[in-house]
Amino acid sequence: MIIVRRPENIFSVRGSVQNGTFSGRWHFSFDQYYDPEYMQFGTLRVFNDDTLSPGAVWPLHSHKEIEVVTYCAEGQFRHADEHGRGGVLKKGGVQHTTVGRGMWHSEINNLPDKPLRFIQMWFVPSKPGLKPSVEQKQVEREERTNRILPLVSPDHPEALPIASEARVFSCLLQKGYSVRCPLSSNHGVYLYVLEGGPIQVNGYPVPALGAARIIGEAGFTVAAEGDAELLLADVLLL
Repeated sequence: MIIVRRPENIFSVRGSVQNGTFSGRWHFSFDQYYDPEYMQFGTLRVFNDDTLSPGAVWPLHSHKEIEVVTYCAEGQFRHADEHGRGGVLKKGGVQHTTVGRGMWHSEINNLPDKPLRFIQMWFVPSKPGLKPSVEQKQVEREERTNRILPLVSPDHPEALPIASEARVFSCLLQKGYSVRCPLSSNHGVYLYVLEGGPIQVNGYPVPALGAARIIGEAGFTVAAEGDAELLLADVLLL
């Protein structure tokens, strides 16, 4: 089964943060957004597409018992813990954080003159009380062009590790190309078109900023009608 979610059906929000403003497209219930039909998708609990204005800061705040994956879609993302430690992601970079038993952190637009767009995903951890940790990597365009590249996974050696039954993939799919994606039993995929397209998922059209939930399939084919940047979260269905 493939369920397409059009952009206008994804919750949009705007507001003020430290040193600036933010806008967001929140796919699942989060903060002020509540929708009983979109609480989570398997082990995927949060999928936010956020933009911070130049120099803006999401102030220091705390989390517990989540696995966080952050993908930089535009600009420069800087992560800092309560001691000011952290790293900078550029476009295409990915970061994984085990929050575990607790962590304070902030998300920062590292550039004073350009907006920052980042995708942040939260996953249900495989067990509680884990030691907090952060790791990141930069990914070049060539590595993910016309292929499904694992960014974060518990079992792909080239990906960042994660303590959850979840895998995140990136793909830059050029017009006229297609990729085939297998799907394990009891797993589903949440696919998001960050920009470009449209694409087709087993023949179902998905526009830019649209998403698709794929469940109960042995696999699926993604075909690009225009150059498209994709993120895919493969999760255990709970």
